[in-house]
Amino acid sequence: MSEPVTVVTGASGGIGEALAYCAAKAGRKIVLVARSADKMKTVAGKIVAAGGRPPEIVVLDLGDPKSVGMLAAALKQKDLKVAELVNNAGYALAGDIEALDHADQVAMIELNVRTLTDLSLQFMGEILEAKGGILNVASTAAFMPGPNMAVYYATKAYVLSFTEALHHELRGRARVTALCPGPVPTGFQARASRSKGLWIAKLSVTSASDVAEAGWRAFERGKRVVIPGFLNKLGVWFVPFTPRSLLLHGVSANSR
Repeated sequence: MSEPVTVVTGASGGIGEALAYCAAKAGRKIVLVARSADKMKTVAGKIVAAGGRPPEIVVLDLGDPKSVGMLAAALKQKDLKVAELVNNAGYALAGDIEALDHADQVAMIELNVRTLTDLSLQFMGEILEAKGGILNVASTAAFMPGPNMAVYYATKAYVLSFTEALHHELRGRARVTALCPGPVPTGFQARASRSKGLWIAKLSVTSASDVAEAGWRAFERGKRVVIPGFLNKLGVWFVPFTPRSLLLHGVSANSR
């Protein structure tokens, strides 16, 4: 009989790594997926040292359109079935849209949107059979437009919309949750080339471990959306009541 597993993408660091620890602590058999074998071996070692089950490691560039099929084949070869899918892999770019690399911006859509969707569809049958779930990492960016990070904000709006729709459609058959963190001090910001931002953004920073723990608790309970951190919740709450021009100005100022 195939062994049920929890697949965590982007599991070599940051929120993905922290979510892998949460899943392992909950007794799951983990499959770590990312590009860096060495970093994932370190994560796997920490999981085992903490008493967790030894994770499987699959080295893949999920930006490659063929990667989802390759992952499915690798899991089948190991006789593993996906019960839970944690879609964390993704990246951001910040700057004037005409100055950012064209190919990099399109590749961001490929990873943040296409791969997440492809993975969800690829393993949907197995997830439903196991009555498992999908945890998609979105962002507070999903609730607003993002000048100077236009493509990234748009990708996260897709993730939130897709996740909420799945949550409703699959209710009673699978848990589907959107995790929407605000600023998190990880390598993500370095990839985005973001500045330090406004002081109000600094106050809303939440650690990767706190974000992951809040996200995993919500996922276990079958919540539709979780926004870790009081200021992040408050900020999202105010979005519909904020004049659009003021909102656009504020987001733009914080993305420079």
